[in-house]
Amino acid sequence: MLAKLLPRAALDVRAATDAVRPICEDVRLRGSAAVRDYTRRLDGIDLPSTRVPAEAPGEALANMQSQVRAALEEAARRARLVHQAQLPLQTTTTVAPGSTVTERYLPVARAGVYVPGGLVAYPSSVLMNVIPAQVAGVAEITVASPPRPEHDGLPHPVVLAACALLGVSEVHAAGGAQAIAMLGYGTEECAPADVVTGPGNVYVAAAKRLLRGQVAVDAEAGPTEVAIIADASADPVFVAADLIAQAEHDSLAACLLITTDKDLADRVDAALAELVPRARHAERVAAALAGQSACVLAGDMTQALRVSDAWAPEHLEIQAANAANLARSVRNAGAVFVGPWAPVSLGDYLAGSNHVLPTAGTARFTGGLSTLTFLRCSHLVECDRRGLAAVAPHIDALGGAEDLDAHVQAVRARIPAGEVAP
Repeated sequence: MLAKLLPRAALDVRAATDAVRPICEDVRLRGSAAVRDYTRRLDGIDLPSTRVPAEAPGEALANMQSQVRAALEEAARRARLVHQAQLPLQTTTTVAPGSTVTERYLPVARAGVYVPGGLVAYPSSVLMNVIPAQVAGVAEITVASPPRPEHDGLPHPVVLAACALLGVSEVHAAGGAQAIAMLGYGTEECAPADVVTGPGNVYVAAAKRLLRGQVAVDAEAGPTEVAIIADASADPVFVAADLIAQAEHDSLAACLLITTDKDLADRVDAALAELVPRARHAERVAAALAGQSACVLAGDMTQALRVSDAWAPEHLEIQAANAANLARSVRNAGAVFVGPWAPVSLGDYLAGSNHVLPTAGTARFTGGLSTLTFLRCSHLVECDRRGLAAVAPHIDALGGAEDLDAHVQAVRARIPAGEVAP
């Protein structure tokens, strides 16, 4: 019940699914021609091919500002360290003499990464999606990003440059549902992927829902969101700045302040009144803060944590005394940012953590993008004659209970009835 009282933008993926179903089906049937048709109709750009010329990413990287390149290189270094630490070890378990199970983690063969290109360009999303796939050992990675009329129908140059920086050579100029369908079903120009990842609008989320089962998908990302748990020790300017930073993404962004101190809430309001009009995207920020944002006054930190867990935010900041201890009590959040010097902006770019995180309360049951997204667990089962003989009577019993006699006979063809394990 508590979660229903808290603000969050309505996102009707079901209705959007009806809208994108014919687009996805058309791409499945007609391939590249359909993708180009929708690009012309929806983006106003007529492309001879979805495939970005091979030289374009390298040229974009060569022309990238040195400061931006240095920042991306450092962000990539940090992200690679964190995601390498996620690689699971192969383990072999002896379940009985002569019988072992080895757990192996195998990368998918091909990953499709979607990088949105709506209000702003997201080179950081290239890093956050591609690096976990590379660390997992995915052999083929392709990126799709919307074409931009101001860039001759190519994706934004910073997106292309980020692809070149990571060694991604296959990039497609395609956006929206048609891009997801292209990645999932494949076309003459783009082989089908095994996993499709990356954030996007409601139509991208709807297309992912439709293709789930055809391919694996990471999540149906909704509008971004932040919750900030703060007490009297928090700096109201820090809190206000972080609320504005999240609201800057989208007028549908949700911002929730959870505080145990009414005076802090008033001081944050005063700081917002001063800072919002000065923001570069003031109109977008104001719409988000007015539309689906709120302040919750909690009696104590236990209540504050209960509110946050009920809302299950994509991002949670804790700006309070004993922030580190409080953070370890959080159960539902995509990522937790601890203390005054760890704003969400750090996680968006350079913390090393992944910024592709669960939204819309789905942090209750899922986590963010990781190396594991691109891996499959497979068991290697090994057994000798002694091991099989030891369990043959149990297989007799279970196969009989399920009326699957052929299962029993498959074992008894090897181990005759009455044979006793040595």
